This record gives sequence, C-alpha cells and structure tokens, in this order.
Amino acid sequence: MTRTLLFACDLSAENRAAFGRAIRLALESSARLDVLHVLDPYLPHAALHDLEQAVIAEMERMLTDIREDYAIPAPECLIQTVAGAPYAEIIREAHEREVELIVMGAHRKRGQPDLVAGTTLARVLRGAPCPVVSVSHPPTQTWRDILVPVDFSLTCRNALRETLKRFPAAQLTLLHAWELPGERELGSTPNYAQWRDTRVRQLRRQLQAEVETLMATLDDVPELELELEQGNPETVLMNRLRRRAPDLLALGSRGDWQARGHLSERLLAETHCDVMVCRAW
Repeated sequence: MTRTLLFACDLSAENRAAFGRAIRLALESSARLDVLHVLDPYLPHAALHDLEQAVIAEMERMLTDIREDYAIPAPECLIQTVAGAPYAEIIREAHEREVELIVMGAHRKRGQPDLVAGTTLARVLRGAPCPVVSVSHPPTQTWRDILVPVDFSLTCRNALRETLKRFPAAQLTLLHAWELPGERELGSTPNYAQWRDTRVRQLRRQLQAEVETLMATLDDVPELELELEQGNPETVLMNRLRRRAPDLLALGSRGDWQARGHLSERLLAETHCDVMVCRAW
C-alpha cells in the first residue's frame, strides 16, 4: 500500500509554510502527498464545478511556486476537492485513505488563545486517526531539533515512539517537569532546602533510569538529551519554548486535546515552533 500524507489546503497565504513542509515531509518519507481543499457545501450546485476547477488550478500553482521558492523536488501528488464541513471531511479522508500524517497550517489568530476552541485545527486534533502537524514556520530545512515533553505515561511513550520512527536522524530532547510538595509552605526553612536538594538528586537518578528502561524497548535509538526542571509542567514548557524554541514540539494525546485546556490553546496560539500531536488511542 502506498504511504500517504494528507495536507489540508485552505489557499491562504498563511498556508504556504505548511504546504512547503508537507512537500518536504512527503519526499523525506517517500510518501504520496494528497492535497485536499474542502468546498462550502451550501454553494449553488451549478457554481461548484467552475469553482472546483479554479481551486485545483490555484493549488497546482501554489505547489509549483512553493517548490521553486524552497528548491524542493516534486513529490508524487494527488490534488482533490470535496464539499462539506472542513474538519469532518479532513478526518473522514484521513480514515478512508489510511494516511500516516495530517499536515495543517497553524491557527491564524496568533496571540489569541481564547479563539482556538472550535477551529478546524482544534477539531481535527481531537478526531484524527493519525498524528497531526500544525506548521507555522517556513520549511527551510529538515526538522533537526525536536522537543518531547515526557511524564512516562503511555501517551508520552507513544509520542516518543512516533517521533523516533518518523525522524530517526533528529536530535531529541526529553523535557520533564516536576513539582516538589511543601515548597510554598516550608521553602524558607533550612531543613526543607536540604531535603529538597536530596530529593532532586534522587529524582534525577530515577528519571535517568526510566529513560534507559524506555529506550531499551525501542530500536535504533539516537542520542537523547534529558532536561529536568522544577515547576508547574505548563509553565516549564512555555518558558522553554520562549527561551529556546525547537524545530518541532512533539506531544502525546488521548484524543482529548481540548481537555488540556489553557495549555492546548496557548500552544496553538503562541506559535514558537511547529507542533506534532500524536494520538495514543
């Protein structure tokens, strides 16, 4: 069976970076790139035919322009349109085509996390049967620096496996954040500081052992870097992205992307890097 990537194209200028990344990913994985645009189903039937031809011509023009802009060879490509609700058609086509990856442009309302819920991107992240990549940065090079937040849950383990499988040559950094109990109440006492330092050393050894155990279950594991930071996991992650953004942030999901609440909205609205969300089940 042909390996397939699905790119959801909305013809916008903001979509160009995602289109270029989709082309590059298809070439790197020797996959066919299916480019899909979803038409408004409520348009008059007589207008749909002419509009469909115009949309396909525009997507073909964009494909040529982007390839020339970034000097990217042409992948095997299938350009199509369908009519319906955008998020539903993207998910349906991903199921029917058994695609390996969905590529989409980033949320347009940057810096406005309260507007993320209900967008096509947020809905696709909830229902997609495969990993989804939200692209906000130009595809000038292959992703080399990938950050994977980990808490050693099954969801995070799946995200790490997906990342290693798809990008075996990348440099991976695992980020783990933790909060120590009692710091707010007891942080000023001398004994607490000594206990905290001892506990941090123990935790680091424990986490390093966890990483080694996890890596032993995977094949062809590259060299990994483990970053341990004390603090609220959401705060630690956002500060890390602002301080030193990776090329790609890889996250695990149980299909309840919106259940992450404020974090999910901030990650989509504050586009420090491209984001890949891997659904565990």
